[in-house]
Parts: sequence; C-alpha cells; structure tokens
Amino acid sequence: MSRRLIISLRQLCAKSPMASLPVPAGYDRHSDLKAFDDTKAGVKGLVDAGVTTIPPIFRHPPDPFLGPPPPSDYHQIQHDVSTSIPTIDLAAGATTRALLVAEVKAAAETVGFFQVVNHGVPAAVMSGMLEALRTFHEEPAEAKRPYYTRDMGSRVRYHSNFDLFHSPAATWRDTLYLDMAPTGPAPEEIPPACRDVVFEYTKQVQRLGSALLELLSEALGLHRGYLEHDAGCLDGVSVVGHYYPPCPEPDLTLGTTRHSDPSFLTVLLQDGVGGLQVLLGSRWVRVPPVPGAFVVNIGDFLQLMSNDKFKSVEYRVVAVDAGAAPRVSVACFFRPRGAAASMRVYGPIAMDTGGTKPPSPPRYRSITAEEFINHYMGNGLVGKSALNHFRI
Repeated sequence: MSRRLIISLRQLCAKSPMASLPVPAGYDRHSDLKAFDDTKAGVKGLVDAGVTTIPPIFRHPPDPFLGPPPPSDYHQIQHDVSTSIPTIDLAAGATTRALLVAEVKAAAETVGFFQVVNHGVPAAVMSGMLEALRTFHEEPAEAKRPYYTRDMGSRVRYHSNFDLFHSPAATWRDTLYLDMAPTGPAPEEIPPACRDVVFEYTKQVQRLGSALLELLSEALGLHRGYLEHDAGCLDGVSVVGHYYPPCPEPDLTLGTTRHSDPSFLTVLLQDGVGGLQVLLGSRWVRVPPVPGAFVVNIGDFLQLMSNDKFKSVEYRVVAVDAGAAPRVSVACFFRPRGAAASMRVYGPIAMDTGGTKPPSPPRYRSITAEEFINHYMGNGLVGKSALNHFRI
C-alpha cells in the first residue's frame, strides 16, 4: 500500500479522534463517504493503515434489541436452547423423507434459519472457497483495485458496503461479488485467487440448492420441482464473499447491519470465527459455526410467495474484535437475475388446502422482481424489512 494512501486513510479516521462521542453538528458525512470510497482499499485498507479509531461513517446507534447473553447466564442459556437454530441432517434418505420435510418445514415456518450437515458438498471444495476468498481480500490494495466498482451490472465486483451512500451507517466489511448464473463471468474476469475453485463451488452449491428447494416445495404442499422449475428459484446464483477485518472499536459498529435477504434462499458457508446472529423475538441469538455445515435461510421472495407461511428473518453480523482473526464467509444467493427474470411477476402462491379450510387471502400484492430489488437497493440495509412496503 502506498504511503499517500496510508496517510489518506489515517486522516479519514483522525477527523473524529473522540469516536465514542456524538458526531458534531455540520459534519460532512457525504464527503467522508466519498473519501473512503475513492481509496478503493476498503475496510481492509483502514486496518492496514494502522487505524486505532473508526471513522464516523461506521458508527452505529445503540441496538434496541437484547444481545446474546454471556455464557455464564444459566437462565438465558436455557432461553437460547429453546430458540436455537436447528441443525438438519440431509442424509436421512428416502425412507424418512416425510420426517426430513417436516424438519425443514418447522424451521422455515418458525425461525427461518437452519444449518444442514451431510449435504454432499466435498469438504475440500468448502475449505478451498473460504481460503480463496481470504487470499483475495488479503492481497495488497493495488492488486484488488482493478475489480473495485459500484456498477451493479458487472458480474465481478469488489467494494465495501453495496449501500455505502444510502444506509445510515457503513459496516466493517469488504465484499467480492461473483454473479455466476444465469450468465457467469469468463474465467479470466475472476480474480486469480478464486478462479480455480469458484466454478466447482457454484456447481456443488447449486446441487444443494436444488435439494433444499425440493424439500421446501413439499413443505408447502406443492410438487417437488415447483420452486426450482415452475418458479425459477434456482435460475440466478450469486456467490458473495465477505471479509470482516478485526475492528479497533467493535462495540461502535457492525460487520453487517440488521436485514433480511432479497433472495428466494440463501446458503451460507462461514468459517470458525463466528459473529452471525439471528433476531428471534426481541433478542439476538447466535448461529454458532458447525464444522462442515452450511447455514440456510429463507429469503424475502419465499416469504412473499408462501404468503407469510415461511419466515424471512432478520439477522446481523457483529464486528470482529481487535486482535482476533478476520472472519470470512461465502453467501450463495438464489435470486432473480437477468432481464427476463427481473420482469417476472411474483405473488402469493395459491395453495391447495385439501378442502379442509378456505385458502388464506393474499397478504402481498404481486410485484416484479425488478420492483422489489429497486426498492431494496434504494433503501439499503436500514433495519426494516423491505416486504412491509408490498403488504396489502
């Protein structure tokens, strides 16, 4: 990293040496946002520059919800156990298919999150993808700069905070986006560190996504291939690699702001550092790293299509403590992509109740994917579900 860039990054932090105090009146936030973005070095650039305070643009107001309790709090541990994120073994096999569907259905209808093990994705592919992303993010800023862009039409883009200029506060993470389907990038467009593994990783997670969508289709009382083939939930695939560097003041910021996903389904691979938390009721509940597992969560589109039967639950990632190892995660988003998919209309599915009761009236109006994504991207991660805007 050049000496001039290091000086620029340090000056950005030095504007507010008393970072724990309120931002003074007249503070030009947009100027600092632009100065940070213009470095094209991301949050990792701030850490490499040796900052000891975070710039005001990263400071978040106090969270209104209760955080996870300390491990020594027996009563709250009991609460966490009762509201924990379930782990589902996908190797149950065809003989216990009904039980497997029931497990997935219960998780999708209550917490909206679950972890899966024995999913068939080779461990070497999982570890290789995490290591490739770690290698990319830890390269010198000069090596990453050619990929830095805010052009959402680019199939390969690296930057810090997609909503940097829209959200109330920035988060302490950098991200590499790889839009792999329906039309993926050419191999030479992908950073060399990720080039050898990302195509195989995408193929493996698509296969897993297909299996999960079959289970979720059956959980809704639909035929097994409905969500994948009839609704096109597997047509668009984005592989998104987040990097969370250690933060000098982790209590003042977040790694990812509270939000739900604008996807049908999200399949997440996290390393062993931890920090993912799900909002259940009025409390944040940890999603502990499980070796060899993927974290699966229902996205906004599936909540809309299921007419609130499935839950797209909000979650966040806390900032990594100073001195700890950086956190790396890979989120695979199954979501509408491409011109045809963006104009497709989505609404609550008319489900057969078997004549036992009248069908539930639709709780959402039918919308195009483009309409939903534009609303979501225009608002950024503001701690409020984008679905509320489309409720009837």
